Amino acid sequence: MADQEPTAIPPTGILPGAKRPVPGRSELVVMIAGLMALNAFGIDIMLPALNQIAHAVGLTAPGMESDNRQQMIIFSYVLGFGAPQIIWGPISDRFGRRNPLFIALIGYVITALACIVMRDFHALLVMRFAQGVFASGGRLVAVSIVRDLFAGRQMARFMSLVMTIFMVVPILAPGIGQLVLFVAPWEAIFLVLALFGVIMFVWTWMRLPETLPENARMELNLARAIGAYGEIVKSRVTFGYMCASGVIFGALFSFIASSEQIFREVFGQTETFALWFAGIAGTLACANFLNSRIVEKIGMRRISQTALFIFTIGAGLLSLLTYVFGDHLYIFFPVFALCFGCFGLMGSNFSALAMEPLGKIAGTASAAYGFATTTVASLIGMAISSQYNGSTIPVTLGFVCLGVASLVIILITERGKLFSSR
Repeated sequence: MADQEPTAIPPTGILPGAKRPVPGRSELVVMIAGLMALNAFGIDIMLPALNQIAHAVGLTAPGMESDNRQQMIIFSYVLGFGAPQIIWGPISDRFGRRNPLFIALIGYVITALACIVMRDFHALLVMRFAQGVFASGGRLVAVSIVRDLFAGRQMARFMSLVMTIFMVVPILAPGIGQLVLFVAPWEAIFLVLALFGVIMFVWTWMRLPETLPENARMELNLARAIGAYGEIVKSRVTFGYMCASGVIFGALFSFIASSEQIFREVFGQTETFALWFAGIAGTLACANFLNSRIVEKIGMRRISQTALFIFTIGAGLLSLLTYVFGDHLYIFFPVFALCFGCFGLMGSNFSALAMEPLGKIAGTASAAYGFATTTVASLIGMAISSQYNGSTIPVTLGFVCLGVASLVIILITERGKLFSSR
């Protein structure tokens, strides 16, 4: 049995200098998952509405086939989400977790409401970018709070529980979006996003303590920020797993952006798209839960590296089957769901491995990791999904290439030694 790392939570539950106790583990898991879900909710709930939004902002005319440019409604948000984490990190390490979080949540609500009145495609992209900027603050603070309180395998286990709850969002969000479209226009989807932001603001304001004590805060200046990011680059494990995550998560974003087109145009599943998407996302949720149960016994490296091999081989097999037999839902869905589930065994473990060496600058480390897994990954995902041509082969071949590239990075990081129990 692996040794248990101590947590930073004292027996009383009250952190030094905090005015309220840390919520119980169950509430804290759901709260952190909710903060991280701001991002997933901001993407997945509108997947069924992309065609309608594209018509409303003049990108396409009713009855036309989809335009790959509609993917930018997703990618503009993701790009806004990624890069600003580089700024949110040092800010949260200097001013603590609560105040930056509240600014981020207020901005998220305001930009969601502003998207309702946008009728120009480029103006909508700008506002979506801004919404992503504020969502990144919520995600950054959430991960930093976890690193403030946990370390090592306990952090990986906690994050797996968080991701299990978090994955309810991509399972349900497209269905929620579809239900909204049954009773209201697409603008109501942004009202739902604003309401979610308000709920998280009230909850964290009332229940979340400050987890970064005054004596642990970093001075905010350019030289220190550059120095902190320099530490990340110098850490072989942190930088290696950050780069590997940035590459492999490009596959995740490429599918999310093109999923509506794939199920509607390739497989003719317009009305049931949300159900098929939920089925694929469900495998990811199950994998996250499995990881939370086995990671302390088996180890982060052994699990995540095995999953990466399965992902790459599965994507290669799906590409071959599609090339030989063509696009068929009964072939695509089970194999693709298996590949997608591998993210549940890679994501939280890669994150914990990258964050573990840099606990003293958790906010900055989380920012760098978030940048790699969003901005870099979204640019890679954009390049792959833009190749969509009415077939799934461009996406699945992209998965193979990203799997191989990520594996090479990990081999270099681990000096050729894989499947360690550490």
